[in-house]
Amino acid sequence: MVLIAATVCTKSGKALVSRQFVEMTKARIEGLLAAFPKLMTGGRQHTFVETESVRYVYQPLDKLYMLLITTKASNILEDLETLRLFSRVVPEYCAQLTEADVLNQAFNLLFAFDEIVALGYRESVNLAQVRSFVEMDSHEEKIYQAVRQTQEREAANRMRERAKELQRERLEAAKRGQPPRSSSGFGSGFGSSSMSSAAASEPITEKIPTTPVRETRTSTRSAMKLGSRGTDAETFVSRLRSEGDAAITLPAKVDKAPVPTNNKDVHLRFEERLSLTAGRDGDIQSFELSGLLTLRISNEQFGRIHVHVDNKDTRPLQLQTHPNVDKEAFRAEGVVRLKQAQRPFPLHSDVGVLKWRLAHADERAAPLSVNCWPSEGANGGCDVNIEYELEQDHLVLSDVNIVIPLPSGNPSVVVHQWEGSYTQKGRSIIWNIPVINRQQKTGTLEFTVSPAIPNDFFPLNVTWTSDTSLALLAATKVTQAEDGSPVDYSQEISFHADKYEIV
Repeated sequence: MVLIAATVCTKSGKALVSRQFVEMTKARIEGLLAAFPKLMTGGRQHTFVETESVRYVYQPLDKLYMLLITTKASNILEDLETLRLFSRVVPEYCAQLTEADVLNQAFNLLFAFDEIVALGYRESVNLAQVRSFVEMDSHEEKIYQAVRQTQEREAANRMRERAKELQRERLEAAKRGQPPRSSSGFGSGFGSSSMSSAAASEPITEKIPTTPVRETRTSTRSAMKLGSRGTDAETFVSRLRSEGDAAITLPAKVDKAPVPTNNKDVHLRFEERLSLTAGRDGDIQSFELSGLLTLRISNEQFGRIHVHVDNKDTRPLQLQTHPNVDKEAFRAEGVVRLKQAQRPFPLHSDVGVLKWRLAHADERAAPLSVNCWPSEGANGGCDVNIEYELEQDHLVLSDVNIVIPLPSGNPSVVVHQWEGSYTQKGRSIIWNIPVINRQQKTGTLEFTVSPAIPNDFFPLNVTWTSDTSLALLAATKVTQAEDGSPVDYSQEISFHADKYEIV
């Protein structure tokens, strides 16, 4: 089938959300949508109508229509199957199925439509996969949030303990008739008791010349509160927490990115995920590579920029730009820029501007080949030989783990030869190779297991991390939209396997 457009429209033909999958002018698509209500006749039970050039396949959604426009040569059964998936996707994001709800969820619907159809052809996806792709759940973000919450909790506990300690010192000083020493160090960042309040406030004035009045006032107020007899420990903790917000938040931001100091005002992130299943003979049963280029701008003077992307990959990559990105400029020149030149990119947020996908069963496309050769030996055991080889010389894979299952029971395992290191955990052997690159592209692991049969050592699972991408896509430069002047930028690349197994 060749799908021309997918549209959510009213019964009067007003388009609320429309996504075109083939090249056509705005006037052409508006003409096709305007002709649809005129072709509807009362009393018909069909869900499609045809003209001389196109076919309309539709399904009612309360007061709306889910409409697909296809060529007349497309398979009507495939059209109806695709329509059913579209009709299930729309209620997934629009609970009320009203015009306002559809308009509010327009971007989510467009992203979902792009996952179902690429370049006019239906993708092999279901509703659960579409939901997962659109959500773009990030494991790194979950780790960052967990680390940040832990740091905030530890900082709050430290401040609470410090508050109790200062209160004990104040009570002991009051019993001895000595002046409390709480006024000596709060403004200077918990200085020693021998420092005076004035001496402690001097470094603050020198370090932060832009807000000396605020710091001095805060320091004085805190010292007076600590010296009063009616101050409660919890009140002090809340004030201490408000003063320490900046100190707590800063380390949390450091943990989010590997090298945050290298992130410039314009930051590019290439992220690739691979799902691959290979047979024991090396044949690839399933292969899907998905990639996303995100752009993050931290300075408003770089809001209107052009990102130049070079595609040297000769494989049939399916490239897809964001709906707000000028598709023609990317196809002709490899430039990522907004359709409306006067609009800037959003600030301080990761914006996905380009997606790519590669799905085929070519054996040469695999980044790493793993061959497992178990052979039956004496006394009911198996001699196992596992060999890996890097298939793409431009890749550098780090922290590679090959997990080999072991038979049930309590088998005897003897390892004879290995590269890197290995550990035995439960019913599996984890073979770890620190780095696989062009210079170190092959390695072997040999061991004997008794008792065992060859099927006990499958499936094998492989994981890795890499700062090189499988697809040969790279950013060559970033320029200002107004005058073409170069813009300094930083970039990071992440390539990992969601699933990589040999069955």
